[in-house]
Amino acid sequence: MDKLALLGGEPAVKEPLPHYRTMGDEEESAVLRVMRSGNLSAYLGAWSPAYWGGPEVQAFEKEWASAFDVEYAVAVNSATSGLIAAMGAVGIGPGDEVIVPPYTMSATAVAPLFYGGIPVFVDIEQDCFCLDAKRVEQEITPKTRAIIAVNLFGQPADLKALRDLADAHGLYLIEDNAQGPFAMQGGQLAGTIGHIGVFSLNYHKHIHTGEGGVCVTRDKSLAERLAMIRNHAENASEHIGDGDFTNLIGHNFRMTELGAAIGREQLKKASAFVGRRIEIADRLTEATSGLTGITAPKVRPSCRHVYYVWGALYNEAEVGVSRELFAKALEAEGVPVGVGYVAPLYLLPPFKNRIAIGSKGFPFNLTNRVYQAGLCPITERLHHKEMLTYLICSFDPSDEQVDQIIAAFHKVHAHRENLATSSVSAA
Repeated sequence: MDKLALLGGEPAVKEPLPHYRTMGDEEESAVLRVMRSGNLSAYLGAWSPAYWGGPEVQAFEKEWASAFDVEYAVAVNSATSGLIAAMGAVGIGPGDEVIVPPYTMSATAVAPLFYGGIPVFVDIEQDCFCLDAKRVEQEITPKTRAIIAVNLFGQPADLKALRDLADAHGLYLIEDNAQGPFAMQGGQLAGTIGHIGVFSLNYHKHIHTGEGGVCVTRDKSLAERLAMIRNHAENASEHIGDGDFTNLIGHNFRMTELGAAIGREQLKKASAFVGRRIEIADRLTEATSGLTGITAPKVRPSCRHVYYVWGALYNEAEVGVSRELFAKALEAEGVPVGVGYVAPLYLLPPFKNRIAIGSKGFPFNLTNRVYQAGLCPITERLHHKEMLTYLICSFDPSDEQVDQIIAAFHKVHAHRENLATSSVSAA
């Protein structure tokens, strides 16, 4: 087999991988249609028929609700906004505890802070990388109000078990489904098993509008509250709802007509886009299954994993080469891989220093929770030692290039002894 590219050989991947692009003629026509209408946004932040948005936004919401078999969809300008709105909608207030995973984009854990909620970090599963339901049960206290489960990398969390826990304890289950559109568990679509599901339409997701998001629910009251928080709730609260004004001080989380028009076209293509991500991931999994020290992503039983990220486990002792040096060799072969994902969120300064809103530490002065290294040992081990990632939704290789990526894995693995004894540094 050829010499490793890192040691002077030819790379296995012959040309740079093209970036994943989802925009086409349909989106261009949709944008032109809205531009020519003159209505780039049709919201009013006061009680009126326009309070709910323009025709593109409302059509997009109906089409999204139909695609995900839910009663209500509420378009927002980002999944981050959707998570904040979800916290407001379920009534999170100062001192309420919200169970979150530490291995996710920061917005998941930050969202409760906007209402004075306390993030409670619970460790993840070793094999599926999502909230461990058994550990969640151990952390429920009288202060617990909600659970935010992240369907990380496109893999559904153990949503049935988490929903059962939520129902048994009178809690809300929020699904952060930013990475899992059309993932499934037990025949149900991810994002629809919790009380509220939050989807992302950020530019590097399966389908996107540049920036954007959608919240879904089967509960009319939650849907109304989400829509109100999205659009200056204080100006409409006297006209809607059951008289509960909790958290009905609103934001401007509104999606534009342009974004909604693009989203409508992207939704039509979603099946093909998601199917191709799964196809590439399945080929990588099958091809690496025999490589000592590399464990391809596990798919939870009765689940559909949609692979925002292909996340493998790396065993340095079995491979005989550090994860960082192995990844560097793969990158030299033309395979863009990463080590770890994001650092455990509780190590970010606002959590570690217990300062979030105001200089006195609110809301952390309402809790004795301490955020420090060692809090979630599985997350820390995976991040610092074992996780090896390929970003499925960042690149769009041809079938031939997928073959070359697979060849690169085998090439680096076959030459691992040469790599280990070389003078090349992983830095």
